[in-house]
Amino acid sequence: MASTFRSRLRQRPRRLAGLGVTAAVLAGMAAMAVAPRNAYASEPGQRLKSAAQVFHAIMSAPDGGIPRGLLHHARCVIVVPGMKRAGFIFGGNFGKGVVSCRNGNGWSAPLFLTFGGGSFGLQIGAQDADIVMLIMDQRGEHYLLKDKFTLGGGIDATAGPVGRSASAETDALMHAEILTYSRSRGLFGGITLKGGVVKQDHGANRHYYGSATAHSILSGAVGAPEQARPLLSELHDYSTE
Repeated sequence: MASTFRSRLRQRPRRLAGLGVTAAVLAGMAAMAVAPRNAYASEPGQRLKSAAQVFHAIMSAPDGGIPRGLLHHARCVIVVPGMKRAGFIFGGNFGKGVVSCRNGNGWSAPLFLTFGGGSFGLQIGAQDADIVMLIMDQRGEHYLLKDKFTLGGGIDATAGPVGRSASAETDALMHAEILTYSRSRGLFGGITLKGGVVKQDHGANRHYYGSATAHSILSGAVGAPEQARPLLSELHDYSTE
């Protein structure tokens, strides 16, 4: 009887530790859920500013950043500052970003997007990551004109090469539809994204462009807002060989 009591006492700290981990993860998921209502770059103007800062930081990363050769051939660039991810068995992610596409006059006015999705499996923890995606072909560009689409569901979003590897760049140019990159806590590299749902952020788009369609925005028929100039300047500077 005494030995059983002592065994239970020894197990209690482990249970408490487990509860602490669970509580921390749930708190992270709760923070993810309320983030869009506070300092999470949900305001369109702040999102444009954050996107420019994220893109500049990734391109100037000491480990090489995104190869300029790939940027030179990319048709569109998506930037998602601070995508939130959290999970405990069930997982989820949420982010708000922008995309700009090439046109005859350079880079288009940014179209505002939202990202979300869920997953199920052996997972635990919370993360905040900056995401950059390169749309490499016309088919991928056409997906942006849809109200929503799923990464990995008809269009692949694969990890992009980093640094100056000519062979890796050539392979990516030949086979990739969307190349994806992530930066989290100072770490940078390619990442494969699947299951995430990409939607047009109609509220933010109406804020800047009124009733303009996604096609008119990305084709260059609609002028870019002044707050988008820093991002478009970064795209121009880094995508020009």
